Amino acid sequence: MKLTSYSNYALRSLQLAALKAPDLIRVDDVVRVHGLARPHIVKIVHELGRAGYLETQRGRGGGFRLSKPAEDIVIGDVIRLTEGPLDIVECFKPSTNTCPLIGICKLSRALQAATHAFMAVLDDLTLADIASNREDLLARIAPIEEGIVAPMRRTR
Repeated sequence: MKLTSYSNYALRSLQLAALKAPDLIRVDDVVRVHGLARPHIVKIVHELGRAGYLETQRGRGGGFRLSKPAEDIVIGDVIRLTEGPLDIVECFKPSTNTCPLIGICKLSRALQAATHAFMAVLDDLTLADIASNREDLLARIAPIEEGIVAPMRRTR
C-alpha cells in the first residue's frame, strides 16, 4: 500500500501544527522544515481548513493552527480525506470493474481485508499519537528552523 505525497504532506503539516500548538504556524514554516514546495502546502492547508482540521488566518501575521485538539484528529479520517476511496484494485469498484472474476476471486477478498486492516491501524492513531514525542521532534527540527541545517530534500 502506498499513500500519495499529498497525504504525506498533509500529515506533516498537521503534525507540525500539533507540535507548535496553540501558536499559529505559517505555510513557509512547513516548507522550510520539510523542504516541500509552497504551492502544495498552500493547497493542503486550504483543504485541511475546509475540512475543519485547521483554523486559518489570512494576511500579515496570519497562518494556521489546529481547529480541534490533536487527540480528536484521527489519522484514518485524514487519509480518507486526502486519498479518497482506497480502491487499490479495479474490482473494488463494481461500477467500473471489467474483471470477470468479481465476487469469486479470493485475491480480491484478501486485498480488501488487507486494506481494511491498514485503515483500522490508522483509525486507532490520532494526531496526538504522532506528535507524542514532541521534545524529540522539536529538537530535530530546531536546527532547520534556525537555518543551521538544510532540510533533507526528496530525490526522484
